[in-house]
Amino acid sequence: MDIVRGIGPDEFGGSTPCLEMKVGALLNHLIFLTGVRGHAAGLKQPPQARPDEVAQGHDFIAEPDWAEVYAVRSAAAAAVWSDPQAWVGETALTGSGRMPARFIGRIVLGEWLLHGWDLAVATGQKLNVDEEIAAALYEDIADKAEMARQYGVFGPEVGVPTTAPLFDRALGLAGRDPSWNRRA
Repeated sequence: MDIVRGIGPDEFGGSTPCLEMKVGALLNHLIFLTGVRGHAAGLKQPPQARPDEVAQGHDFIAEPDWAEVYAVRSAAAAAVWSDPQAWVGETALTGSGRMPARFIGRIVLGEWLLHGWDLAVATGQKLNVDEEIAAALYEDIADKAEMARQYGVFGPEVGVPTTAPLFDRALGLAGRDPSWNRRA
């Protein structure tokens, strides 16, 4: 992901739209859920099935070449989820149990896109999302926004005009202000 490659160590302490997470913490969260757990979930491997798998809380960004390592992990996870079989049956993203693979796959997609946007705006970059992907994200968020708010996954809905781009409307449904910037 080019957004991640565009983030330097001097930005790790910066604010993000995820008020409880600084840039560095959000990077570690994204790397863990998409590059580690998201990859394993697409392969239908249980969380922490491999003895060499890193645990939640691991500081990926302290490692040399962390951005390039994530680019490889992210590409591998994307390749796994590009296989239609990844979306069939059940899998797990966390130790909370197995769920429909389609549900988990949509969580992983949301992690990439929502946190990709969070990191982009937090570091003065722009995330470009094509309309087909934006439509899939919007549909997913619209389906689960209320439940996600109940569990504290999404913040309160942010009003976004119906004439705004679909990705901006998805951000609003997920409790993000599309006009957020790091200077606000």
